[in-house]
Amino acid sequence: MTFRYALFDLDGTISASAPGITRSVQYALAAVGIDEPDLHNLESFVGPPLNVEFERRYHLDPETTEFAVSKYREYYTQQKAIFDCSMYPGTRQMLSACKNNGIRLAIASSKPQPFVIQILENFGILHYFDIVVGSMMHEEKGKAGKDQKTMLVRKALDQLRSPGGTDSADEDRFRKGCAMIGDRSFDMIGAKENHVFALGVSFGYGSEEELLSAGADRIAHSVKELEQILTGQL
Repeated sequence: MTFRYALFDLDGTISASAPGITRSVQYALAAVGIDEPDLHNLESFVGPPLNVEFERRYHLDPETTEFAVSKYREYYTQQKAIFDCSMYPGTRQMLSACKNNGIRLAIASSKPQPFVIQILENFGILHYFDIVVGSMMHEEKGKAGKDQKTMLVRKALDQLRSPGGTDSADEDRFRKGCAMIGDRSFDMIGAKENHVFALGVSFGYGSEEELLSAGADRIAHSVKELEQILTGQL
């Protein structure tokens, strides 16, 4: 299969970001009176909208959720936890191979867009991406629903779409040439809702079972395998 466009999630797909995220969540939970000493237990926060996960895991009411998100952001930025992450080995080579094969690249992340850009700049890979789409800052504290990723993927696709390619045949070709890559169910659902190829990665923070149950068309088990799938070698 040949892809012309590849949309990437950030956390768990490009960035091994659990250390900074889980420490920030731990701080936010402490601020609302919840003690969680095991950071590993907080890895479910990597990927989904924060307010959704605070409500799901700890049954916080909307006001407390908003406060928790504000405390998360306080720690994430002021304590530089935003940079407590690392790029998965082989990612730069994978992105370069995609560009060399004429694939246009985008980011579609639930993380606020300014944070996404800072992380990509810190990794030195921002220039590989034609489009960077993240959430608005207020959405991380607001009532972002489970369809947020679907919206973000749609926004990225709208920006990637060639001007004038609006007839049904062109649109069908465009979507058939697109892949959404991510490690969580939200990414696969966002792909399916937008009628593009759902390519899961098992090296992130979601299980293979989670990805398949959310409709993954295929799963890459390493960054190298992801590169080979995107560039048509597998």
